[in-house]
Amino acid sequence: MAYSFLDTFKFPNKDITLKNRVVIPPLTECMAFHDGNVTEDEIDYYRKHSGGVGLYITAVANVNEEGKGFEGELSVADDKFIPGLHKLASAIKQNGTKAVLQIFSAGRMSSSSVLRGKQPVSASAIAAARAGSEQPRALSAEEVEQTIVDFGEAARRAIQAGFDGVEIHGANTYLIQQFFSPNSNQRTDEWGGTLEKRMKFPLAVIKSVNEAVNKYADKPFIVGYRISPEEIEKPGITFDDTLKFVDVLKDQPIDYLHISMSNVWRKSLTDDTITTPLNETIKEHLQGKVPMIVVGDVQTPEDAAKATDAGFDLVALGRENIREPHWVQKVEHHDEASIRYTISPDDLDELGIKPPFFDILMALSGANGIPLSTAKQTNRDAANKNIDYYLSGGK
Repeated sequence: MAYSFLDTFKFPNKDITLKNRVVIPPLTECMAFHDGNVTEDEIDYYRKHSGGVGLYITAVANVNEEGKGFEGELSVADDKFIPGLHKLASAIKQNGTKAVLQIFSAGRMSSSSVLRGKQPVSASAIAAARAGSEQPRALSAEEVEQTIVDFGEAARRAIQAGFDGVEIHGANTYLIQQFFSPNSNQRTDEWGGTLEKRMKFPLAVIKSVNEAVNKYADKPFIVGYRISPEEIEKPGITFDDTLKFVDVLKDQPIDYLHISMSNVWRKSLTDDTITTPLNETIKEHLQGKVPMIVVGDVQTPEDAAKATDAGFDLVALGRENIREPHWVQKVEHHDEASIRYTISPDDLDELGIKPPFFDILMALSGANGIPLSTAKQTNRDAANKNIDYYLSGGK
């Protein structure tokens, strides 16, 4: 069978072609050193899970010290990280896969323990409505400007490390989303208030990243942007807010928009009157100007084909890539029957899964360790949703 996701894809505004339309989304694996340096275990994991897909997006890398969100997180906050990131990019880029480094700041989704005694920062001094959340301090106007510069510097380092692009992480309740959200951004200066002012920080980050690309890249370099379309908090980002933001984003210098959701076909979590899958409406608003990556509960070739057949440009495999790093190759070789949809404890070394990555999977999956092959199906379905959310950065 000829699947549409195996077709090549050329970015409309860049001379970059992907060998297929399958993407690995950013998956939290917590295998970096405590200071953000890349480990050999991490390089080994990426090497084992790359090679088949067209585009591979790394786990998040913080752009400054205040941006760290959890232990074992990559950093791109200093030039000292470039050599290790170069090894990581090289491991991903085997067999023509394009490597994209996701860059972010956690903002208030961190803690003083992770930040070694420092108070978390955010758009405003408002704690997240989650158990154990600490009250952050509001970034000063000068610190906001510096953070924007830091994103540009992160892009420069990604270029010098040999990546093919960066993804600006504006999703999963992290700092960029915190500036866009009326829940976490209650500033009264130029960076907050109206919807237009709350867009200003993410748009400034996009501009800063592109300025670095224009200055330092000697070949086409991808700039992607990731969003979460809604927040469940009140007040929070509504889908109408997001559509107005998408109407602006479609005219920005970005090469794709990545929609972070637990299911490609999900409808609204907060508005029962919305009866169309959110991704379909976002696609209409993009008007074909910006390619779109969809993600969420894509496991089988039929799942992926449903997305690309529906006109979505790129489709991402999250947890399924953890279990089956040769998913694309097996589809290409008409060997779909051998695709793994569970993990045996005996597969961990082969898959490059090390502590604490395995601990994350175990903790999210219950005693049986979803997605291990010994687990009950009912538990597997529930745990898979949690795994998708956590691994993509939503903690």
